[in-house]
Amino acid sequence: MKSLPKKLFVPLLAGASLRDRMIASIGALVGIGLAGAVCAALFPASMPWLIAPIGASAVLLFAVPASPLAQPWSIVGGNFLSAVFGVVVAQAVAEPALAAALAVSTAILMMSLLRCLHPPGGAAALSAVLGWQSFAGHATDFLVPVLLNSLILVGIGMLFHRFSGHSYPHRARPVDGKAVAQEPVGLLMDDIDGALADLGETFDISREDLALLLRRAETHAAARAAKAKIAAAGKKVAAAKRKGRPREKVGP
Repeated sequence: MKSLPKKLFVPLLAGASLRDRMIASIGALVGIGLAGAVCAALFPASMPWLIAPIGASAVLLFAVPASPLAQPWSIVGGNFLSAVFGVVVAQAVAEPALAAALAVSTAILMMSLLRCLHPPGGAAALSAVLGWQSFAGHATDFLVPVLLNSLILVGIGMLFHRFSGHSYPHRARPVDGKAVAQEPVGLLMDDIDGALADLGETFDISREDLALLLRRAETHAAARAAKAKIAAAGKKVAAAKRKGRPREKVGP
């Protein structure tokens, strides 16, 4: 039981570091700040200058820029298309609870089919239903901020990550100065696909990044095995020398 709090509060993101979290915090400050300032200057007072789901988009974009859920098409397509379907459902279904459920479920389906799955998209669809009474008849007052917020945030993210040390839009790439085999020694992409199918789970990492990670892991494993082999050989040589060394005479 003593280790339970530690297990609960240990970060679950592989590779996360304090430096990356600080960079993410600065990125969100710049991204949300500039997106809000631009939209506030462009929109009339009757239109929202920021939508709430864009905050969740900023978390993905700046904290986990390698995630498939944080790529440009995921952010722009996921937010805007979900908002559109949320508006359609809000117009067609009068019961709020049913409309909310249908909007989110439809958004998940459409984002999946169009390869732009983005968790804040579910919030954008839900926002369309919950805020329908305030902009009924003026759907563009909601859709335009969603689209422009997303586009501006992505643009800022692309510029910001040029200096953050992360690739964005993300591409799986080897580490500079560290050679790695073109294919995993014991694994092929078909093996990775088969393992993912066996587990039946969806992981927040692309198969290309997963393959690259495994190749790097095999490189480290090979280096460790080589060091262990050299160390074992050294011990054998030392043992052989001790056996062949003549005994020292004891006494006069």
